[in-house]
Amino acid sequence: MIPPSEAGKGEKMEIKNNLFPGGVRRALTMSYDDGAEFDYRLAEIFRQNGIRGTFHLNSGKLVEKGYVRREDIAKLYQDQEVSLHTLTHPYLTQIPDSQALEEILEDRRALEELCGYPVRGMSWPFGAYTEHVIGIAKACGMEYSRTVEATGGFDLPQDFLKWHPTAHHDGDLEGLWKQFLERGFEQMLLFYVWGHSHEFDRNHNWEKIESFCRMAGGRDDVWYATNVEIMDYVQASRSLRFSADRKMVYNPSAQDVWLSVDKEPVCVAAGEFKRF
Repeated sequence: MIPPSEAGKGEKMEIKNNLFPGGVRRALTMSYDDGAEFDYRLAEIFRQNGIRGTFHLNSGKLVEKGYVRREDIAKLYQDQEVSLHTLTHPYLTQIPDSQALEEILEDRRALEELCGYPVRGMSWPFGAYTEHVIGIAKACGMEYSRTVEATGGFDLPQDFLKWHPTAHHDGDLEGLWKQFLERGFEQMLLFYVWGHSHEFDRNHNWEKIESFCRMAGGRDDVWYATNVEIMDYVQASRSLRFSADRKMVYNPSAQDVWLSVDKEPVCVAAGEFKRF
C-alpha cells in the first residue's frame, strides 16, 4: 500500500479530453431537412468545399414532384449522411403513439434500403418533441435528433436526442464563424448549421450558403463531419477510462480518440491501453 504521504507525488501531466480526430479542437457539421430537389445544388456546394453534413429525408414524399429522386439518393448523398425526418412529416406530438412509431420505423426502413446502411438519427418535424416522443424515437433505434432551437454557441450536446444547433443558415454565419475561430477555450467546439435547401430558392439567397462554405471549407484546423460521426466520436471520447493518477487510459470504443497531454495531441487507438 502507498502511504498517504506518498500518494499523488511525482510528475503530474495536464490531460484534457478536448480534441477531435487529427488533434483539432473545432468541428463543423450541417443539417438539412425534407429532401427537396434543391438538395442537388446544395450537396454539390458542399462537395466543392469539402463540407459534410446530414440530410434528413421524408421517404413518403420522395415520389412527389419537387423532391429528390429515390434512385439518386445513394449517389447524391454519398459523402454525406442520410437521416430520417419521418415518413410524411407530421407533428409527432399530435398523433397516436402507433402512428408515431410507424412514421419513424417506416421512414427508417425505406431510407436504409435506399442508402445501404443503418439510419441512426433524425430531426424533429416542425421542431416538435416531448419526453414521451423521445422515448418512442429511442424505441425505434434513434440515437440522436436535431431540434430547431439555435443556441448561438458551440458546446457539445449532453443529450443527443435534444441536439440544439448553433444557428439556422439565415443567422449571422459570418459573425458566428469569426467567434468560433477566435474562441480561446481549450475545449472541443462544434459549429452546427441547419435549414432547408428550398429556403435558398424561395429567398433568392444561394450566395449566402455558397459564401459561407467557401469561407469555412478547406481548413486543416477544422474537422468536417456528419451528424452521426460527431455523435460517435463524442461518445467514444466520453467512454475513455482513466486510472486514478491519470497516467493510464483505456479506450474501449471501436474508434481512435485524441487527447491533449501537456498541450500536445496524443491518439489513443481503438481498444488501446496506454501509459503516459
